[in-house]
Amino acid sequence: MTKIRTRYAPSPTGKMHVGNLRSALYEFLIAKHAGGDFMLRIEDTDQERFVEGATEIIYRTLDKTGLKHDEGPDKDGGYGPYVQSERMKTGIYMKYAKELIDKGEAYYCFCDKERLASLKTEIVEGKEIMIYDKHCLSLSKEEVEEKLAAGLPFVIRQNNPTEGTTTFYDELYGDITVNNSELDDMILIKSDGYPTYNFANVVDDHTMNITHVVRGNEYLSSSPKYTRLYEAFGWEVPVYVHLPLITDENHKKLSKRSGHSSFEDLLEQGFLTEAVVNYIALLGWSPEDNREIFTLDELIREFDYHRISKSPAVFDMVKLKWMNGEYLKAMDFDAFYAMAEPYLVEALGEGFDLKKIAAMVKTRIEVFPDIAGQVDFFGELPEYDTAMYAHKKMKTDEASSLEVLKEVLPLLEEQEDYSNDALYQTLLSYVEKKGCKNGYVMWPVRTAVSGKQMTPAGATEIMEILGKEESIKRIKKGIEKLEG
Repeated sequence: MTKIRTRYAPSPTGKMHVGNLRSALYEFLIAKHAGGDFMLRIEDTDQERFVEGATEIIYRTLDKTGLKHDEGPDKDGGYGPYVQSERMKTGIYMKYAKELIDKGEAYYCFCDKERLASLKTEIVEGKEIMIYDKHCLSLSKEEVEEKLAAGLPFVIRQNNPTEGTTTFYDELYGDITVNNSELDDMILIKSDGYPTYNFANVVDDHTMNITHVVRGNEYLSSSPKYTRLYEAFGWEVPVYVHLPLITDENHKKLSKRSGHSSFEDLLEQGFLTEAVVNYIALLGWSPEDNREIFTLDELIREFDYHRISKSPAVFDMVKLKWMNGEYLKAMDFDAFYAMAEPYLVEALGEGFDLKKIAAMVKTRIEVFPDIAGQVDFFGELPEYDTAMYAHKKMKTDEASSLEVLKEVLPLLEEQEDYSNDALYQTLLSYVEKKGCKNGYVMWPVRTAVSGKQMTPAGATEIMEILGKEESIKRIKKGIEKLEG
């Protein structure tokens, strides 16, 4: 069997979009599942869209996500250069374009902007596309030579038939047949001498021995033209795997405005890399069982690209947050604290036992920015409604809570040991003497010291962090509010 070789071929145009990261991940998994090679190729032929620093983002993202490439600009595997602008300097694209011209599969086009603007257009997938009329195909060889000698600007176009059909096979969609009348004579070499994205892709994939081409299904409509190029050269057509669209919760294409369209956006929002990779793997692919949590090594073992769905995948932020929370729960505490500490310092400053607070919130947050809302009451008692003291399950109301707070206040004032265990024992003794349930006492005390309905810890754990002076102060405030 031929060794499987996949490539991730991003354009350095900014942050890495979630869809691009999924393509990279699937290409990596397809190769590694079969013991093949995963290659990185930088496609920078569209100089107008080039963004300074974007290539570094590509390297950084692949490194951070663990998608280690076997070959690339920094790892020559014998198929370099791996950057298209450098490949262009070798003359490879013009060489192959001229080969197509000699075969009658491509031709020079000298039409100027004015003439092109006069041609008819069609709406294709919501975009207005100009349909070229093969005007320059009728030029004789002598006319072409004359125009080239005169230095007239030109492009090189693919010569697609206007009759019959073209069929190609996709691993997910099966055989797809299109009428050749729908195939435009796409540009292969632009007037600046650069190859178009479509042409460079075909040439590079073949000359780099790529066996599986994995990309978004927006390229399905271009695949007949790619296939005709492969056939025109007499090259083997690679295995096509076209991935489903990723939409937002409203079933619209993920946009940069959504705030979660790029990998870097998600990291800035406090998500773990491992959780993002795990979640993105499930955007269009499902394992044989209903399992959802996978390490990268487990994904390599389990990934079968035939289980990729054709249906659009919905990027569900609620689901991603849940998954991230599961990763946080399972995380080594020291590693968790190292990442949580900046959020704790920002929320509370330095005057608390931040490690104890981190331990309280570790199983209660889904993303790191949740920390602030969980712990802010340690820094300052919030304003709260005394209706919070009423709790049906605990059988408390404002009157009973006032009574409890008044009775435990002197006990807590006498208490010197403000460790959690000692405080709990003191309140437990009071509960036994009063002959009530624990919650009847703990609920009003917790409410008084936190001012919140939900807290990451119980009353005595909170008081241990706050210390004696602040705890007493807050209980007195609770009595004052209830009396008021």
